[in-house]
Amino acid sequence: MAPTYQLFLLLLGLVGTQATFDHRMAAAMATGLCRTRPTDLVFIIDSSRSVRPSEFEQVKVFLAKVIEGLDVGPNSTRVGVVNYASRVKNEVSLKTHRTKAALVKAVTKIEPLSTGTMTGLAIQFALNVAFSEAEGARAKSPDISRVAIIVTDGRPQDNVKDVAQRARDAGIEIFAIGVGRVDMNTLKQMASESLDDHVDYVESYSVIEKLTKKFKEAFCAACSNAAIDVVFVIDGSKSIRPENFELVKKWINQIVDKMDVSESKTHVGLVQYSSLVKTEFPLGQHNNKKDLKDAVKKMDYMEKGTMTGHALSYMMETSFSLSQGARPGVQKIGIVFTDGRSQDYIMDAAKKAKEEGVKMYAVGVGSAVESELKAIASEPIAEHYFYTADFKTMNQISKKLQINVCEDPCECDSLVKFQKKVEAALQALNKKLESMSKRIALLEKKIV
Repeated sequence: MAPTYQLFLLLLGLVGTQATFDHRMAAAMATGLCRTRPTDLVFIIDSSRSVRPSEFEQVKVFLAKVIEGLDVGPNSTRVGVVNYASRVKNEVSLKTHRTKAALVKAVTKIEPLSTGTMTGLAIQFALNVAFSEAEGARAKSPDISRVAIIVTDGRPQDNVKDVAQRARDAGIEIFAIGVGRVDMNTLKQMASESLDDHVDYVESYSVIEKLTKKFKEAFCAACSNAAIDVVFVIDGSKSIRPENFELVKKWINQIVDKMDVSESKTHVGLVQYSSLVKTEFPLGQHNNKKDLKDAVKKMDYMEKGTMTGHALSYMMETSFSLSQGARPGVQKIGIVFTDGRSQDYIMDAAKKAKEEGVKMYAVGVGSAVESELKAIASEPIAEHYFYTADFKTMNQISKKLQINVCEDPCECDSLVKFQKKVEAALQALNKKLESMSKRIALLEKKIV
């Protein structure tokens, strides 16, 4: 009996080990297919005579692998493919295929054009045709990204600088991939800023697949670059003192440095309060980091009292109003900083902000009251509430404070499928263990 009973215990142990293993595997699987921010994506691929047929096949494999990592669908990612040489051919429209299988099948059927290299013409075609609503592009919206990935191996026979600028001005984010003897200056003229993120080079088509992972991750994280309206609500009461107020301004700019400040992405407003509330600058007034940070540096210290409740109400009624630059349909984020107890009631204003969909971060220093900070912060509180005892360590908070507008940035289809397989396997194993336990019970009765 003893060996059989030990075997039973061993099997039970294996079930626990398997569950732990499956949990770890599930986490690892999160690098698979991602539920991305809605994107209209157009590949612009060079098939000029310098691209050999075998090399063009490798480009198609690269496209297929990137597509496999996307959340393809009419309400998520739509994919188009433009093929070019001396002329341009719209191989796949954004409206044509709504599933990955259909897209990949269409990509495999693309044939090289094998003539010249009119890259500028191809970009112009993408701007005028491929990204048009007639071809399946969605109406321009801050909630939908427009992305072009250009793959080329040579020097274009036409101008790309001006047309690429027009495409970028129209809201198209351009990635430029160069292969072999490509002209690097051309890639830089086409690509969006920052060039480090948007320009890639590989020595040959045989290794272009190594870029697949980069683009899967880029689209998985796309939502971190979503359009957001952020308002800082800064305590300027007399308890802070002038030297510490300078540290607060540096802290604000450290957070600004991590934001994608632009006309179409992140807009930032700044409110200072004490006994009164003052708009230092409204949302959208400064649409680049340099101007924004300069404006923060120029903020004068108010002193006086600490009316945090009044400041929260002002944020909702004024700062996030359309007249003050707030954009309809864009995620609103409030970052409240204080160093002491409020002299007025904050609960109603804090509750209203969260009920109206504003994501609230609460940051306290020194004598700030924990219960007030937690009342201001959104759920989960641990991710939206920060405290430090000393102004000199505020930079640690700027490192920890991650503004994330994605409720579920990379919920992976592959993970869901994997979990279902794990559950089915565990159910089957449990049934076997139940059957074995019954046999062991019968065996024990016989031995007794």
